[in-house]
Amino acid sequence: MRTAGWRSYALYGCAILLCQPLAACGPAEKPAASTNEAAAANAAPAIPADAPLVIAFGDSLYAGYQLGPREGLAPQLQAALDADGVVARVQSAGVSGDTTAAGRQRLSYVLDNAKTKPALVLLGLGGNDMLRGIGPDQTRANLDAMLAELKKREIPVLLTGMVAAPNLGSDYAAKFNPIYPELAAKYDASFYPFILDNVVGKKELMLGDNIHPNAKGVTVVVDGLAPLVEDALPDAK
Repeated sequence: MRTAGWRSYALYGCAILLCQPLAACGPAEKPAASTNEAAAANAAPAIPADAPLVIAFGDSLYAGYQLGPREGLAPQLQAALDADGVVARVQSAGVSGDTTAAGRQRLSYVLDNAKTKPALVLLGLGGNDMLRGIGPDQTRANLDAMLAELKKREIPVLLTGMVAAPNLGSDYAAKFNPIYPELAAKYDASFYPFILDNVVGKKELMLGDNIHPNAKGVTVVVDGLAPLVEDALPDAK
């Protein structure tokens, strides 16, 4: 399992303690695309209509909180796959503020309305459950239900994990932290243990709230995720 240093976790816990009343992962306006960003978008390689579909389904860490249109997880993952010669279409289905309960409610809608059956779903929820003090049993049940739905539809999953902030206490962490590795094993899902690994606690990679990554931080996240995505798409090269 990948682990960030205890110092990083401590900083993460302090940031969450300060920002908890804001529920941290709430919506925010995104800045308009710059001329350079528009040019970059126009220069991006054309994606075939029948390219495998990758849906990034999560909360604000997936939605690109306070980032430009090309800076969030989905567009940066798309760029990384393009650079590696992997043909796939990455669709963002991140909603800032989503809990696992909210994600569970909208998952079927997203899947039913996709233009084609996804070749892979990145699933990343649970951070807001932790911030709001929702019981880990509820978080587990909701994630389990979503993974069961994806398995029923025969859609492979890459599960991105979350860890409990230290200020929430050892009892909470003992119930929350095992959720992700245990469910990944149960459903034989690809697994990235901590979505903010090598990012949290580094000011140069975080927004001012010390909870969400900036564009450079997302790049670090994508560097870790892209190889797992590519392994899950063996026919996409």
